[in-house]
Amino acid sequence: MKSVTSLGLLSMVLACSGLTYADENRKQKSLSNDFVIVIHGGGGVRKRDQMTAELEAAHRAALKASLQAGYDILAAGGDGISAVEAAVIVLEDSPLFNAGKGSSFNRDGVHQLDAAIMDGRTSDAGAVGVVQNVKNPITLARKIMEDTPHVMMAGEGARDYARSAGLEMVAPHYFWTERKWDSLQRRLQQGTKYGRKPRQASLSGRPADVGQWGTVGAVALDRHGNLAAATSTGGREGKLPGRIGDSPIIGAGTYAHNGTLAASSTGLGEYVIRTVSTKLMSDLMAFKAYSADDAVRESMQRVIDLGGGVGVIAVDKEGKVVMRYSGRGMYRGFVRQDGKFVTKIYKD
Repeated sequence: MKSVTSLGLLSMVLACSGLTYADENRKQKSLSNDFVIVIHGGGGVRKRDQMTAELEAAHRAALKASLQAGYDILAAGGDGISAVEAAVIVLEDSPLFNAGKGSSFNRDGVHQLDAAIMDGRTSDAGAVGVVQNVKNPITLARKIMEDTPHVMMAGEGARDYARSAGLEMVAPHYFWTERKWDSLQRRLQQGTKYGRKPRQASLSGRPADVGQWGTVGAVALDRHGNLAAATSTGGREGKLPGRIGDSPIIGAGTYAHNGTLAASSTGLGEYVIRTVSTKLMSDLMAFKAYSADDAVRESMQRVIDLGGGVGVIAVDKEGKVVMRYSGRGMYRGFVRQDGKFVTKIYKD
């Protein structure tokens, strides 16, 4: 009898867990009426007494517009990748969120943007780090995924590729907002690199420096049964130049696999990276038979145990939606095929 190779053993394990190799994973399911898209605009929400009616209405309108962009694609039978890209573009174009137009400044007053996108059907992924002048980093991430042999590009090389690929480029002042500039000045005046240290805040019983959680993201299950995830961010306010967070790192802030779930994270990236948070969720589902909700809870707890804060949106292969966070709130929402739009900010 032939011996079982390590590759063969892995195939058996994956088969038992419901996961298969790419040739099986790439198969299309028959078209269904069931689909869902879930979005987040970060966990750095204002205190309730600081949230005016006008601000709340503006945030909810932006969330609704993002959901609408993704919904229109999914309702027409479009793919999840196009839906999450479209949803994230709306949030990148809004000055209300820490991505694209409303991005945070680094320590030197410069915008360096990160983004990633992943196809749960093929495991293809694209990501960009510390890029400048690109209006919509999520579109660049998709371009890298589809038109290059790479997964991640960064800095000047990524910017040059975006320009050569004909993507929309903008001057640095496009990303400037008075709110973010004033916030950076306050943080620098605190006398520390990043303001209050998250571990100290966590141990004190207060949410861990939630003002920095400004990532945006989207996850979707399309009518073909395929999952997709996308995340975009301006990164930590006051970060050192060249810092890359969890958002563009596949398996940290962004992950999708048709056999388990699609997830996008928002929080303190240094902690999310060290726990490989979204890949852990998928592995808990694949190898320990966790539900999506339990997998998200477990993964988040590991971030919290390190002293960080985190928020997550996820959707599993059956369309179950998970939206969890460890701070005072998270800008979030979802819509299914029935067209009922749900947007939330606090624990309401």
